[in-house]
Amino acid sequence: MRDLAVELAALRAAGLYRAPRTVDSAQGPVIASGGREWLNFCSNDYLGLAADARIAQALATAAARRGCGSGAAHLVCGHSAEHAALEEELAAFTGRPRALLFSTGYLANLGVLAALAGRGDSVLEDRLNHASLLDGGRLSGARLSRYAHADAEALEAKLAVAGGERIVVTDGVFSMDGDVAPLPALADACRRHAAWLVVDDAHGFGALGPQGRGSLALHGLDAEAVPVVIGTLGKAFGTSGAFVAGSAELIEYLIQKARPYIYTTASSPALAAATRASLRIVQAEDWRRERLTALIARFRAGAAQLGFGARLLPSTTPIQPIVIGAAEDALAAAQRLADRGIWVTAIRPPTVPAGSARLRVTLSAAHTDAQLDRLLDALAAALPAPA
Repeated sequence: MRDLAVELAALRAAGLYRAPRTVDSAQGPVIASGGREWLNFCSNDYLGLAADARIAQALATAAARRGCGSGAAHLVCGHSAEHAALEEELAAFTGRPRALLFSTGYLANLGVLAALAGRGDSVLEDRLNHASLLDGGRLSGARLSRYAHADAEALEAKLAVAGGERIVVTDGVFSMDGDVAPLPALADACRRHAAWLVVDDAHGFGALGPQGRGSLALHGLDAEAVPVVIGTLGKAFGTSGAFVAGSAELIEYLIQKARPYIYTTASSPALAAATRASLRIVQAEDWRRERLTALIARFRAGAAQLGFGARLLPSTTPIQPIVIGAAEDALAAAQRLADRGIWVTAIRPPTVPAGSARLRVTLSAAHTDAQLDRLLDALAAALPAPA
């Protein structure tokens, strides 16, 4: 029998032990935890909607009318009118004929890949894809191959020798680096090799593109170029859950074959109602994305003035990672920020490659200039001076 205590001690010694911290307030630029307030720069609440009163009211109203629980899986009796309406609205939002709700993004990625690929097929993934995409590829039983990050030429070389059905999978926005995938080049490679292109735009929807329609809309890519798109609702949308959008045939196939959809209780119908309210706000309030753009520019300019430009990865999204190196050093830097009332998470292996542990700074449209400047001041004090 494995000695779990020994393994846990080894994780602590390597600076890789993780533990949740309890938040005592609503999400926002300022959160409460442990009897004090913190400036929050590690949330994925990119548009500042997680605590929006209009969304909360939509949730409360729907809960009073429809209750809190769905009662069953979608294919039993858990698929409510609110779920159906949200799926229609998400399909229109993405420019696809249909959409299908999943309880989490992780389940959506597992469900799509295990349904579309199997033994004898090939799943080709960006080396920096999210863990859920990699796990979905493994679960499928197909041959899993990883191509060099954001390298369409490397992908094409692998497509040329891949067997069976070929499924190319990429994040739209990479969650730990913040860069946007070269989607037009990837779509061209897939077209030349008759491969599926699956894009998980969890960090793109809401934050990027016209009306927040994501990285595909940013590049002008339609359903023919990208037949499968996946999105989560717990980031810029401020609620919870996920969806897959594509052709009517794709959605019908997933309903029949995606085990995480078939065998999971549907999310709350009240949550679907709240997300419908959020979706309206995301599309209507362009000022939130404009505010994000201004904050990103202000942060990057401030980091450059502090001499941290070389450590800051080249991201134009709300995800602004500062590479530290060793896991222990990243933890120490995060603690020095915490001592100054700033909550930024140290991201360590296996989430990122060894030697690239980092502070993952994330920005929200709800942050003020003064809060951002306080972060920059804290970084100047917390990080070692550049060589």
